[in-house]
Amino acid sequence: MGIAIKRLDTTLYPDPKRVIARFYLPGGEDRGRYIIQKIMSLSEEKVQELLQRILGNYANRHRNITNIFENHFNNVSRLLAAIEDDPETITQERKRLIGAYFTHEYSIESAAFFNPSIIEDPDQSHLEEGQKRLIVSFRATGEGHISSIVFRSVIIDQQNKLSFQRTNDLVEQPETIRLTFFNKQRYISKLDELNIHKDIVDLIMKGLGDEFTYKELNDSIHNCVKDMNLSLSKKNVIKSMIWLADAHYDTKFSMDTALTERVIFPASESEKNGIEDARFVKFTDDDGKSTYYATYTAYNGFATMSKLLETKDFYQFTTRPLHGKSANSKGMALFPRKIRGQYAMISRIDGFCNYVMYSDSLTTWQDEIKIEEPQSPWEFVQIGNCGSPIETEYGWLLLTHGVGAMREYCLGISLLDLDHPEKVICQLEDPILIPNQTEREGYVPNVVYSCGSIIHNNDIIIPYGLSDSASSFAALPLDLIFEKMHLGRHRS
Repeated sequence: MGIAIKRLDTTLYPDPKRVIARFYLPGGEDRGRYIIQKIMSLSEEKVQELLQRILGNYANRHRNITNIFENHFNNVSRLLAAIEDDPETITQERKRLIGAYFTHEYSIESAAFFNPSIIEDPDQSHLEEGQKRLIVSFRATGEGHISSIVFRSVIIDQQNKLSFQRTNDLVEQPETIRLTFFNKQRYISKLDELNIHKDIVDLIMKGLGDEFTYKELNDSIHNCVKDMNLSLSKKNVIKSMIWLADAHYDTKFSMDTALTERVIFPASESEKNGIEDARFVKFTDDDGKSTYYATYTAYNGFATMSKLLETKDFYQFTTRPLHGKSANSKGMALFPRKIRGQYAMISRIDGFCNYVMYSDSLTTWQDEIKIEEPQSPWEFVQIGNCGSPIETEYGWLLLTHGVGAMREYCLGISLLDLDHPEKVICQLEDPILIPNQTEREGYVPNVVYSCGSIIHNNDIIIPYGLSDSASSFAALPLDLIFEKMHLGRHRS
């Protein structure tokens, strides 16, 4: 018999009003030149009239929309060469109007708002006794099923009541800053892991030092291939080299943005089709200092890459790919501290079973140890983790998901040894959460899924996605879990 979990009276749904203004190049560069030529033929009076109408309709939907238009104009300014001898003579209003024609709104949450992860907010000031301020991240999905990371701020009280900070319709994208230097040996090793082997790689890398910049890589590529007649396979290799370098970047949000206004939208080729299922964890290092990490899956439309997001304040983020033969795994979840002097990670390298990995480096993962495989009917198809393990006095609590008949996803729970988490102390035979009649309808039916939980008031608070459409929350007393584990199946 399973545990009677308490579903909390909170469900969050997609909000189509939350939009960002993205760069838009309809029909390629030839169409772009045609559009610009048409705009250049307009009188200044008509330019002013059109721009004012656009600003009147859209200025209150975006922060600094004129800056957005100017940035998007800069993206197409090269197309002016065949039309205008001196682009600098164009008025600012006309530049902004051109930028507006190369802008479109994208509703980041229009399709789904799911697969949440929950962590303690760095700011715990001005709270009443028994309260805790939390950050909940979500996978937000819009047109074309492109996923991004969004946040909500919430205060939880002694009765596990959730009070969410009010959100508005404004959404802010960060400034994207490319990583300055790449390590040559690690870069080549990652190419090897991705099975990108061609003589063109050696030729391009030969022109670079032990450390190189994104610009130096592009310059070396240009110098090597400018006089070559490249085969399709070599073109694909070069595209992959740029794709890998593009996966490293830093981002920074304006300090005047609220947490709920920030969206981490795909910013590189490696993730252009989605940032999927971020698993956030508050990591405490040996010196007692904390850093927030999130592992996620980057998807570019044909390949996935495991990546690591790092922040201390949720304003500035660093994004890096994960390296090593065991890193190319969906659903990786970092332990919140080192174990026996090493970083530790839960993974599912075979897409079927749960593994533990250890490493001296946060970004390099070479070996894995299998710890769990499907045992009960509700998980016969596959199992995986539901976020980072949670430390308790009895061991690491690991929330899991299992897939059974009719592709039904349920949540389960295991207990791992504190010093040797490759040892499973106990695994509950029955799931703790099964999609009920109100949760089973959605984009992907019959699914409950979580990317990270937290302990509060001696309860484990579990945010979870509802059939890849919306999100809700549940609470389960720790005492009840440990009591029930005496009836679970034990491992030696």
